[in-house]
Amino acid sequence: MNTLQGRIADSVGNWVDRNAPSAVKPYLRLSRFDRPIGAWLLLLPCWWSAGLAAVAAGQPLPNVWHLVLFFIGAFVMRGAGCTWNDIADHDIDKKVERTRLRPIASGAVTLSQALAYAILQSLVGFLVLVQFNGFAVATGIASLGIVALYPFMKRVTYWPQIVLGLAFSWGALMGWAATFGRLDVAPVLLYLGSIAWVIGYDTIYAHQDRADDLFAGIKSTALLFGERTKTMLMLFYGAAIVLIGAAGILAGGGVAFGLGLAAFAAHLAWQIVRLDISDTALCLTLFRSNRDAGLLLFAGLVLDAML
Repeated sequence: MNTLQGRIADSVGNWVDRNAPSAVKPYLRLSRFDRPIGAWLLLLPCWWSAGLAAVAAGQPLPNVWHLVLFFIGAFVMRGAGCTWNDIADHDIDKKVERTRLRPIASGAVTLSQALAYAILQSLVGFLVLVQFNGFAVATGIASLGIVALYPFMKRVTYWPQIVLGLAFSWGALMGWAATFGRLDVAPVLLYLGSIAWVIGYDTIYAHQDRADDLFAGIKSTALLFGERTKTMLMLFYGAAIVLIGAAGILAGGGVAFGLGLAAFAAHLAWQIVRLDISDTALCLTLFRSNRDAGLLLFAGLVLDAML
């Protein structure tokens, strides 16, 4: 069992396994509430956008109510997205050691039960979304097609991380839309920068599954980049820093934003230096550390708004 846990460390041995009632464990796992890092990574571009909007509007703080709604929405919609992903990938998950214990692949939840659960989570997410203005509601709905498409892209292209970036970065548009009822160049640049960030960190994550992906016929940037991964991370993380920096400048960001961006950049550089693509445990640790990188940038935005 120790060997198994070492290989699927993000799937077992967490608070859900230890404390949750047996009847709800499979559904909590479907939503990845046992692994909240993905929800954080979905949330952070939302908070960045809200912080950027506060800087541009001259507000002393981002809209706190919006931050709360984004928090709830990110966790719920990430759960819905993961449930949909597991529905689409249930046959593939059986072939990958890290994912073969997922609820559908293991038989703990049927496909029909999972679909009903995905719909329920989506309805909760919709109730959160309609708390915003009409433009933000329409902007949020526009992301659904990308979310639905993502699970299938790994079958046809070595760049599924781009589609994941399009989906996971959508919040970079939402905070601005919720504040101003429109989109401008600054949030679009933030969105593009976030996409580059997602491609980088999800490439690190995908290096955990290279052998299994080859066996299952799954494509990823980890397989495409291989030994060139560090060089490609420099490219994508560098693009993220430049694009996010440009967004901050256009929004009127000052010294505090610059310090937050510098801390964000330093964290990404540390990831590249530390990375060993043959060390799956380290890949998972570095992937998870992107929550801290994102919070550093958000802190810079909040401080800039306060100043």
